[in-house]
Amino acid sequence: MTTALPTTAPTARSDSAERRPPALGGFSPAVLRIELRRVLRNRRTLAFTLIMPAVFFLIFGLPQRGQQLDSGGQVLGYIMISLAVYAAMVATTSTGAAVATERALGWSRQLRLTPLRPTAYIAIKVLTAMALGLVAVCVEFAVGAAAGVRMPADVWLLAGLGAWLGSLVFAAFGLFVGYLFPAENVMQFIGPILAVLAMFGGLFVPLDVLPDVLADVARFTPVYGVGELARAPLTGDGVSAGALANILVWTAVFAVGAARLFRRDTARV
Repeated sequence: MTTALPTTAPTARSDSAERRPPALGGFSPAVLRIELRRVLRNRRTLAFTLIMPAVFFLIFGLPQRGQQLDSGGQVLGYIMISLAVYAAMVATTSTGAAVATERALGWSRQLRLTPLRPTAYIAIKVLTAMALGLVAVCVEFAVGAAAGVRMPADVWLLAGLGAWLGSLVFAAFGLFVGYLFPAENVMQFIGPILAVLAMFGGLFVPLDVLPDVLADVARFTPVYGVGELARAPLTGDGVSAGALANILVWTAVFAVGAARLFRRDTARV
């Protein structure tokens, strides 16, 4: 009597099927939901990103109530939009920079052992940051409306979209900083950096009141293009090609930098 030898072909086919790369590089709505829940449960982050910009608006905006821009719009609305940009940039930057904590815990390197691709991982982080940025803009606009800001419906919509979509620059910036600095230092850098960028980017102080040299330098900061994009519906000045180029170039610089730092950080896995 002869006994048939077992074949290993099905096992080989099974192993190859199990090792097949996942669709979309491992991007999953379930993982995105988990990230969103984790961010929204962080009370310190929510206070820093949602409450502080609203308080700034009440402090600096309310004394300007009743004043008008040369274009006819409210100065109060101008300040609200500027601080909505600031709120969105704080929200997206801090969310993106949270990867520094994951690096310190070894989580980002652990993920490299899974089929999750770097592009999918970064996309999840960016979408999470943009979701919190949208909440920040909505909160700032709600506070502005309660304080007496009155604008046409299309200005509300376009200005809000400009502030939110423009904050993509800072979602990439947050990831870049999160991979550049260690976890114990990253939050110490973010606050002062964003305050300086907002100051010289025209969010806290209009560029018209700055010296000519500083005003020229401000046009090359990452904040300048986003601020002009968001305020254009109110001022009626339009968005210059320089402002659009500013947004696109800085987004590309920070995104490419974050991707390279991510690969370098996990290269030893």
